[in-house]
Amino acid sequence: MEGERPLVATEEYERLGGKKLSLIDVLAQSVGFVGPVFVAAFIIPLMFGFNAAGRGAGTSAGLAVLLSAIGIFGLAWIVATYAKRIHAAGSVYDYVSEGLGKTLGATSGWLYYGGTIILTTGLGVLLGGYVNDFLLPAWDIDPGIPNWVFDAIFALGLFAVLYFGVQISTRVQLTFALISIAVVLIFFITVIVDLGADNDVAKAFDPSPAGGFSGILFGVLYGVLAFVGFETAANLAEETADPKRSIPRAVLGAVGIVTVFYLIAAYVEVAGFGFDLSLILDPAVASAPLFALADPSSPFGSEFWLKITLLVVFLDMLAVFIGAAVASTRGVFALARDRRLPGAFAKVSKYGTPIGAIVFLLVVQAVLIFVAEANDTLLALPGLPHYFSVFAWAATFGAFALLVVYFLMSIGGLFGLTDPQGRVGVIVAALVGIVVTGAAIFGSFYKVPSPTLLAPIYALVWGIVGLVYMVLVKGREPASATLPDLRA
Repeated sequence: MEGERPLVATEEYERLGGKKLSLIDVLAQSVGFVGPVFVAAFIIPLMFGFNAAGRGAGTSAGLAVLLSAIGIFGLAWIVATYAKRIHAAGSVYDYVSEGLGKTLGATSGWLYYGGTIILTTGLGVLLGGYVNDFLLPAWDIDPGIPNWVFDAIFALGLFAVLYFGVQISTRVQLTFALISIAVVLIFFITVIVDLGADNDVAKAFDPSPAGGFSGILFGVLYGVLAFVGFETAANLAEETADPKRSIPRAVLGAVGIVTVFYLIAAYVEVAGFGFDLSLILDPAVASAPLFALADPSSPFGSEFWLKITLLVVFLDMLAVFIGAAVASTRGVFALARDRRLPGAFAKVSKYGTPIGAIVFLLVVQAVLIFVAEANDTLLALPGLPHYFSVFAWAATFGAFALLVVYFLMSIGGLFGLTDPQGRVGVIVAALVGIVVTGAAIFGSFYKVPSPTLLAPIYALVWGIVGLVYMVLVKGREPASATLPDLRA
C-alpha cells in the first residue's frame, strides 16, 4: 500500500545465534570486561598518585572513586537509554550514529573495536609472563615453558570459548569473576576486622590529605579508567532474550557493583598501610598493593593469602581476556555485516558465533605474540618485564580509544536522544559524561612519558585513518535500522 515502508531483503544480513542470554549473562559480560579484581591489584594505585603526573587523591582515594562513579553513571545512563531502543551486536557504534551521523558512528566503531582488539591481544601477551613469573613460582612450580607457549595455549582456549557458543563465554566470565571478587572481598573484610580501632572511613573521603580537590580531580582522571568496559553488555543485545530490559539493567548494575567493590578496595588499600602516603606510594607497595597486603611480611597477610590472591587475580585477568574478546568479535561482526569492513568478517559458525571475526582476532593475537617474543625492546619500559610493558601500552591504547568514543557518545546523546520524556536526565547525563571523559582524555597526555605517550597518539592516528576509510567506504544500511527485531 502507498505510504507503507517497503519490504527489505533481511536474509541478506548475517545473523548471530538465537536470543539465549539472560540478565545474569550480560551482567557478567560488563563486570567481566571491567575486571574489578585486576583493577584493585594494579589500577587503583594510579588514583593514589602512583602515575606519570605524580599527582592523585592519596589517602582520599575513596572520594575519588565516588566522584568517578558519578561521572561513569552519567555515561551508563546514556548507554542504558540507547539500549532500550537499539538491540544490535556492536550497538556502541550505532549509538554514536544516532546522534552524530553514520560516518562518525562507523568511525567510532573502528576506533572502539580497534581499541578492544589491542586491549585483548595485549592481555594475551601478559598472561604467559604472569603465570611464569608470579603465579607458578608462588606455588613452587617451574614448568620450564616459555611465556609464548602459555600465550598460545590461552589463545587456543579463547578460540574454544568464543566458538562454541556465547553462553559458554558469559558463563566462564561469570564463574571467574564471582570467584575472584568473592575471595578478594573476604580478604578485605579480614583486613578491616584486623584493623579494629584503627579503622577510619572518614579519612578515605576527606580531601585535605590530597591537597584539596586538585588532588582529588587527578584521582578522578585515573579513576575513570577503572570503569572502562562497563558498557560492553550492549554488544550482546542481539543475542539476549529481553534486551530492552536486560541490557540497561546490566550496564547500570555493573557500575553499581563495581563501585561498591572499588570503594572497599580503595579504603582497605590505604587503611591497611596506616594512611601513610609515603608508604602507600612506595613502588614496592604501589605497584601492587593487594599483593603487598597479602604478603606474609604484612600483618594481614600469609603464605596462603598471597597464593590465593595471585590465583584470583589471574582468574580475573582471564575474565577480562574473554570479555574483551567477546566485545571485539561482536563489533567486528557488526561493522562487517554493515559492509563497513569486508563481508568475510561477518561469517557465522553453526553455533551462531561470529567465526570470521573470531579468526581475525586470533590472527592479530598470534602476530602480537610473535612480535613481542621476537623483539624484547619493543615498547620497553624501564624496570618492567617486557610482556608487562607491551600490555601497559596496549591497555593505554585501548582505554584511550574507548574514552574518545564515550566522549563522542555523550555529545551524540544530546542530539540522538530527543524524546521529551526523560530529556532533562539525558542532558544532565550527557554533560557529566562530556566533562568526565574530556578530563580523562586530558589525563592520557598530561606528563605521560614515551613510549606510553605514543599509545594515545597512535590511537588518534588510528581514528583519523578510520574516518578517512569510512568516508570512502559507505557500506550499506545498518542492520540496526533494517532488521525489525534489532530496534524497539
